[in-house]
Amino acid sequence: MTEQSATARCAVVSTEDDGRLRLEFTRSWPDPIEDVWSALTEPDRLARWIGTYDGERAPGGTGTFTMTHEEGGAAGEPMAVVECGPPRRLAVEWVQQDTDAWRVDVDLESDSGGTVLRFVQRFPAGTDVTDFALGWHWYLDKLDAEVGRRPAPADWADFLAEVGPAYGR
Repeated sequence: MTEQSATARCAVVSTEDDGRLRLEFTRSWPDPIEDVWSALTEPDRLARWIGTYDGERAPGGTGTFTMTHEEGGAAGEPMAVVECGPPRRLAVEWVQQDTDAWRVDVDLESDSGGTVLRFVQRFPAGTDVTDFALGWHWYLDKLDAEVGRRPAPADWADFLAEVGPAYGR
């Protein structure tokens, strides 16, 4: 990843015309788009930074997604592949406990031989997205470590102590 401060890597939250909140992260790497796509979609690499997906890997496919890096044990949840356009676009939707279904859109684009990733999740109007933003920030730092083949970021407690103040925590 190009050198960026933790604050520069923080989420941008905006309000859409319909009142929903848009949580967006942008990350970049000097690596080719195919390598970043591989880290997002290949089972072994996916497991190293976020979790596992057991199911059909095509638009309309369904399966079970398990975020294996969560505290308190991993619980698989139903996931659907909404869009999959290798190596540029992936959109998935899954059910989280006690919340509305989550839809995450990830778009990749080539930039001077490197790759820019845009991560977007939308929330109902009035949602406090701070904790979601912190969680995705941590996971995207873990993705950065996977793409760059570096050690993963600190555990959650250390990450929160370091990055949380930029989010008002």
